[in-house]
Amino acid sequence: MKYKERLAAIRSQMKGEGVSVYIIPSADPHISEYLPDRYKCIEFASGFTGSAGTLVITEDFAGLWTDARYFVQAKEQLADTGFELVPLKAQNTPEYIQWLDERLPAGATVAYDAKLISVGLAQMLESQLSPLGIKLNSDRDYLQPIWQNRPALPTAPAFLVGEETVGESLQSKLERLRAALKKHRADFHVISSLDDMAWLFNIRGADVKFNPVVLSFALISQEAAILFINTTKLSQEDQEKLLAAGVELESYDLIERAIAFLPADASIFIDPKRNCYALFKQLQASVRVMQDTNPTTLFKAQKNEVEIENTRKTMVKDGVALTRFFKWLEENVGKSKVTELSVAAKVREFRAEQEGFVGESFDTIAGYKAHGALPHYRVTEESDVELQADGLFLLDSGGQYNTGTTDITRVVTLGNLTEEESMDYTLVLKGMIDGSTARFPKGTPGYQIDAISRKPLWDHARNYGHGTGHGVGFFLNVHEGPHVLNASPTPVAIALGMISSVEPGIYRNGKHGIRIENIVLTVQDEKNEFGEFYTFEHLTLALIDTTPVKKELLEAHQVKWLNDYNQRVVEQLGPHLSEEELAWLKEKAKAI
Repeated sequence: MKYKERLAAIRSQMKGEGVSVYIIPSADPHISEYLPDRYKCIEFASGFTGSAGTLVITEDFAGLWTDARYFVQAKEQLADTGFELVPLKAQNTPEYIQWLDERLPAGATVAYDAKLISVGLAQMLESQLSPLGIKLNSDRDYLQPIWQNRPALPTAPAFLVGEETVGESLQSKLERLRAALKKHRADFHVISSLDDMAWLFNIRGADVKFNPVVLSFALISQEAAILFINTTKLSQEDQEKLLAAGVELESYDLIERAIAFLPADASIFIDPKRNCYALFKQLQASVRVMQDTNPTTLFKAQKNEVEIENTRKTMVKDGVALTRFFKWLEENVGKSKVTELSVAAKVREFRAEQEGFVGESFDTIAGYKAHGALPHYRVTEESDVELQADGLFLLDSGGQYNTGTTDITRVVTLGNLTEEESMDYTLVLKGMIDGSTARFPKGTPGYQIDAISRKPLWDHARNYGHGTGHGVGFFLNVHEGPHVLNASPTPVAIALGMISSVEPGIYRNGKHGIRIENIVLTVQDEKNEFGEFYTFEHLTLALIDTTPVKKELLEAHQVKWLNDYNQRVVEQLGPHLSEEELAWLKEKAKAI
């Protein structure tokens, strides 16, 4: 059964139950961005493999709503599936709700699976569609009956990480969380988001590709902390450590029952963006609900000194691996067969040589020429092309180490650089430098840094369709909230200790793509009568290619920053490189 047949089978079930619309989001019961295979529902139904999107199916239309990162990819993958691309105007917004609002008559029924929709999204559907007389059915899974050999839930082992790695004990984290719950006057708190779980319990695993997390839930009160997990994943020693720290262990699938049997007069704190509606529905009507961001989400985003120092050490390892890779690339392109697939394998090979390497932090984006114009390009056997001594090559890659998480994008010229390529490269570099060297007052939200990064591009009437940056976890998810550096008015300040990416870009469909990305740490800068000011420390340590730079477009401070940065890369990586590797790096890092 392929995509058109699957679409027909879904519509048949809809028709049999009088359902007008069926919604399939990209999510799991933990409202994750990256999903276990069992919950790759959009890929199963439509063939689209991107990490963000929503399918909306009606009797005569089937659409995928996704953002600019995936427009080209979606058009290709949806060809001949019965689904069409509906481009989002703004990233991470449910614009399909307005589309339904304008088309559905009173009495129509919209159905979805409550396990795959957040509390906040379910409430939004209710508030916007119910007043129009549109009915909502949240208990429909039309995929399970047609999904033959659907993958089971993962059973990978999990393990605890020590305080020497993460800098804070489980007991200390529970104390902080309980203090926050007391402030909110909440008796209970449910946590579903997997990176929050990993942070709070100092636990890591391999249940989701690229993300060292474990499928689990938690129910926290002042008296108890219950971890709902498949306990066979944990060693006896780790189970005993958790029990000694006051953590009760329960079966993963008992969370709904626990929520349903909370005292009728209880109060509970729930993050509406990070819990599924199916859990919320289990609450008795008399339970008082407080909705806000998980306290752990902000705790996790502000790294402690141990995490920061471990991340600095990790960036040295990652920089050594990338130096060796780009040296290898330069010496082999045009002389032996080098393809996008072999490049992705080679960069992983160099990282794997580093102590503490666990795996990649996301699918490597190895985009040669026109493939670089696809911001989230993933090379396949079918799309793979050979690199030649011509044009631009974009590499966006990252590693998971037991001492930190990396994410870096570099673009290098392989030969015959055009004026347009050089111009675009320089503007992107200016945007990265300006965004990542900004001085800003305490309380500044990410959208202001986003605008600073875009201005050099806007000055030349260029722009990009993705955010400028995202939070980065510590040996955790490469995309981490609650802060973001994008155009959305997210009211989260860029606080001390936050680790973020800064990654502006320019993409010319069919030609080339350019993105330059460094990971930065928010640090104290200056305090005076005007307030407290912050800036960024660059954590990433990897050469920025100066070959494509049009120096006349750079301001003096930008030239100085570029030269200083590349010299710092040489100084910090040099002791870990061979004599030949260091000589190569010094030559490439010469001041412009």
